[in-house]
Amino acid sequence: MDRHVYPAEPVYAEQMAAAGDPHFHPPIIEVLKAEARQRGLWNLFLPHKTQWTEGLSNLDYAPLAEITGRSIGLAPEALNCAAPDTGNMELLTIFGTAEQKEQWLQPLLEGEIRSAYAMTEPEVASSDATNIACRIERRGDEYVINGHKWWISGAASDRCKLLILMGKTDPDGPKHQQQSMVLVPLDTPGVTVVRDLTVFGYNDREGHCEILFEDARVPVTNLLGDEGSGFAMAQARLGPGRIHHCMRCIGMAERALEAMCRRVRSRVAFGKTLAEQGVIQEWIADSRIEIEQARLLTMKAAWLMDTVGNKGARVEISAIKVVAPNTALRVVDRAIQAHGGGGVSGDFPLAAMYAGLRTMRFADGPDEVHRMQVARRELRRYE
Repeated sequence: MDRHVYPAEPVYAEQMAAAGDPHFHPPIIEVLKAEARQRGLWNLFLPHKTQWTEGLSNLDYAPLAEITGRSIGLAPEALNCAAPDTGNMELLTIFGTAEQKEQWLQPLLEGEIRSAYAMTEPEVASSDATNIACRIERRGDEYVINGHKWWISGAASDRCKLLILMGKTDPDGPKHQQQSMVLVPLDTPGVTVVRDLTVFGYNDREGHCEILFEDARVPVTNLLGDEGSGFAMAQARLGPGRIHHCMRCIGMAERALEAMCRRVRSRVAFGKTLAEQGVIQEWIADSRIEIEQARLLTMKAAWLMDTVGNKGARVEISAIKVVAPNTALRVVDRAIQAHGGGGVSGDFPLAAMYAGLRTMRFADGPDEVHRMQVARRELRRYE
């Protein structure tokens, strides 16, 4: 990070500005990927030992994810540990056929291509995944897909070659067995990327896209897992992803706290530095305390996932998914305030960090759903 990633940040900004394309793939990322791979810092997220990876536990990986979160636009991809590829690689590792692994998993593990995960829809409340309406109908040796998706992260990149799509193969079946997942190459006829959605006016380099599926056809061999297992596979995918997101949030919070401390020591108002103001010291103390609490809870969730499995850790996973983004948002907000007008400008990374973190209160399930899960488990003690 010190020798390569942080010094690459201004280079990244220069290359993006020179390209004039918000979805440009700057060459500096490939330089960082080569360096990371040479050091063995590659696919660290994947707990399953494969021919391409050694496998780390969730508890081992968590602090590494935090470190990469300090440079969220560069470090995760440099180590081939960026979402949504991480979750998709886990799905392919666990549920993919030998042919699917050879065609899609290997180039993803090699960092040669990117992928996206197509679940969220504009017409339904996708916080309840059983609501999804996209239809996957079998016709002979093909699946025909019709649906409307949005917030499909990664699909704006010309390096994105694969969508893992969740839709309904059996709308009349049991509630949690109606859904299936299919592998859809992005260049499939009938797949149209309508637009890239901005987040508080920011364009993500990999994009958050709205996509139409109109009689898009894929071979039945593109089914991932079994028909009707889509909901269960989605839950398997999201557990580790939430750990990754939460630890990266904590890394962002740490960098924001660092920026705040440097700023308040260098600025003078009313005859003394901002660091000497009692209210500023309170912000710094609260930020440190809250970060430590969030980190410990996240590490506990990671440890439980390793020892009792994702299902056994589901309450703690829900808890951290509420705690970590909200903690990071509070810390970044204080850092913005400490920076004054500069904090909301593009001269510092804080405004972009805030925009990205705010989306984390939706991604992989909104706060309200996770709070509901924690409350239900707590109330069950009193039945």
